[in-house]
Amino acid sequence: MVVFKVSRVETQPIDGQKPGTSGLRKKVKVFIQPHYLQNFVQSTFNALTAEKVRGATLVVSGDGRYYSKDAIQIIIKMAAANGVRRVWVGQNGLLSTPAVSAVIRERVGVDGSKATGAFILTASHNPGGPQEDFGIKYNMENGGPAPEGITDKIYENTKTIKEYLTADLPDVDITTIGVTNFGGPEGQFDVEVFDSASDYVKLMKSIFDFESIRKLLSSPKFTFCYDALHGVAGAYAKRIFVEELGAQESSLLNCVPKEDFGGGHPDPNLTYAKELVARMGLSKSSSQVEPPEFGAAADGDADRNMVLGKRFFVTPSDSVAIIAANAVEAIPYFSSGLKGVARSMPTSAALDVVAKHLKLKFFEVPTGWKFFGNLMDAGLCSVCGEESFGTGSDHIREKDGIWAVLAWLSILAYKNKENLNGGKLVTVEDIVRNHWATYGRHYYTRYDYENVDASSAKELMAHLVKLQSSLGEVNEIVKGIRSDVSKVVNADEFEYKDPVDGSISKHQGIRYLFEDGSRLVFRLSGTGSEGATIRLYIEQYEKDSSKTGRDSQEALAPLVEVALKLSKMQEFTGRSAPTVIT
Repeated sequence: MVVFKVSRVETQPIDGQKPGTSGLRKKVKVFIQPHYLQNFVQSTFNALTAEKVRGATLVVSGDGRYYSKDAIQIIIKMAAANGVRRVWVGQNGLLSTPAVSAVIRERVGVDGSKATGAFILTASHNPGGPQEDFGIKYNMENGGPAPEGITDKIYENTKTIKEYLTADLPDVDITTIGVTNFGGPEGQFDVEVFDSASDYVKLMKSIFDFESIRKLLSSPKFTFCYDALHGVAGAYAKRIFVEELGAQESSLLNCVPKEDFGGGHPDPNLTYAKELVARMGLSKSSSQVEPPEFGAAADGDADRNMVLGKRFFVTPSDSVAIIAANAVEAIPYFSSGLKGVARSMPTSAALDVVAKHLKLKFFEVPTGWKFFGNLMDAGLCSVCGEESFGTGSDHIREKDGIWAVLAWLSILAYKNKENLNGGKLVTVEDIVRNHWATYGRHYYTRYDYENVDASSAKELMAHLVKLQSSLGEVNEIVKGIRSDVSKVVNADEFEYKDPVDGSISKHQGIRYLFEDGSRLVFRLSGTGSEGATIRLYIEQYEKDSSKTGRDSQEALAPLVEVALKLSKMQEFTGRSAPTVIT
């Protein structure tokens, strides 16, 4: 057993270490500065209570992006120095964000130990590589992201830090499953490397009817494709879809995790998941090959998902509504009913209509999974989702991309249980169009303006807030732009009072609400690593079933024009077009 000593290293605050709703994200070149990562990790340990650190069990892993391996070794040494009893690491440092949540909540060590928290190394859907992004966030004992009270303490600590603790340990081999023992001033310290997928697979098998999904995937009538975009989902895809569910290995695309995500952008949308979009028959270049019936993609840390049918895109807003509408029938985990449903404020109101129809508790929360976590911990919410390709349930406290794909496969299996040996297959498109016929359609799109000058973005938002003081003036402007657009009846900055802990979250997005149920929402996103990202959400509700089949961009064109001119988007940002449209 290697015996280690603890060192105190002098340091000083480094600007810009404020964790957002998704942790701290910066370029790799920022993280590799002397003391930068160490300052954040020590500030996190200092923000936690003693029992969450000394003698505790922590998980340290992530999406495998560039710099992760170095960061894991740094955090292991700092954990040892701060009195942590053991660290659990996924093999090769790989654990999806939902798997980390599952490990915290479900895994029990051979000695009966349970994890009390985790450092997750990910910048989610942002690119990876030496010139790209890295990120770190801390999750709590419930498996969910640290609440604002903790992230605020971390930030305050980063502004005053003078030293951090580290141990003189050799690097641990994280490629081989097993336990490495060390001895320190406070006793034994262990690092256990464990299989990245087994705990998560076990949890999925307790939620879904794998046998019914296997029958669907083994049917010659049903074809399937899954694209991990070279993210950490690749560490789970073969195990779940091929070994457990019997899909062909040729169904998997880009399922080898890579530090730079193969040079791609691991964001599962129609812009970046080019290979999958082409295979599903949705790209501009036509192919003679018949597309699969079902396709899905994941982001870098596998908490987001995109669901596609043959030549058909399912919006994330529709996806969560359809899962909620079918969950009780199609997914064993929900057979006794849903406790409630929730969505983030920018997400379309498709879920609201389902909740009203099924008489379910409904919650509209700010962007950030921790708000859903509070509701789930209080037993108020079963299914939830965000328009930013995040969907999940109360099985963990993070959004879960593979869970969402299995939910869709469960619905398809249920709808087709009588059709696999004969009869016409119920397709993804059939399910969505039938949903619109029942509940109406929320035409919806999001325009992202990435890496906008931060001061220009703030000026644009201030302009929109100022306009809200006079709805009469707003409606004059709107009518001057498009006379066929409904009038604005309310405009505000979204504010949320948490029904569980009473906390109030202000300035969560600027809303313009129209008489016919249409909405424009403007929000500054904290998920980028530099500059500002302005997100513009445009939504129009259509109840008339004869009008639910229009092209989305065509249906939304009048509102898009109003949004761009009302906000003076080009004037403030210099952008004539968004970076991404979803």
